[in-house]
Amino acid sequence: MPGKKRKHRYREPMSERSKQAKLPDRILTITGAIICAILIPLLIANCILLAKSHMNENQIPNLAGMTPLMILTDSMFPEIEAGDMVICQTTNPDKIQKGDVIAYYDPAGTEKSVVTHRVEEIVKTKKDGISWITKGDANNISDSEPVPEANLVGIYQYRLKGLGNVAMFMQTTKGLLICVVAPLLIWIVYDGIRRQLEERKKKSPAMIEAI
Repeated sequence: MPGKKRKHRYREPMSERSKQAKLPDRILTITGAIICAILIPLLIANCILLAKSHMNENQIPNLAGMTPLMILTDSMFPEIEAGDMVICQTTNPDKIQKGDVIAYYDPAGTEKSVVTHRVEEIVKTKKDGISWITKGDANNISDSEPVPEANLVGIYQYRLKGLGNVAMFMQTTKGLLICVVAPLLIWIVYDGIRRQLEERKKKSPAMIEAI
């Protein structure tokens, strides 16, 4: 009586074509993760700043002492341009030196108007304490009124070129939907579909039977 033939099962080795097919998926996954890593912190920061601004309308909100400001004019051109975002850090008025760029509530404007100009001169008096004579780099004359230390918002640290325009757009409903909500939803939907396809492939692997 002839012996029974044994059946051998084995997985088909992954071909180069299969590896190449998975490469776009990996690239899209990494790209989506990077987009989320950028957009989620921006969304959280934006929500915190908006919440703080509503809780205290007379004070500019900040995160850990860092205040983002949108630049609307070219008075500090070429170092800072309209449409930029600048980051200013809260500091002690005693640490401000001649030549520093500071952000302050405009003593010649409204209580909510903030200006970012360079310190030309420091004035110290027993009665009024510290004040600064300021001037925009692109302006021909100094600002009309000295800036009292109580008006100081912070000292300029660095700028993010063009990001002020983006930040202002993101504060609108349309901007929030286009720049944050839509990309996140697209990536979440894509990631869900990708995971389902991978699960299906695992449940029905290619098997070859040899007698």
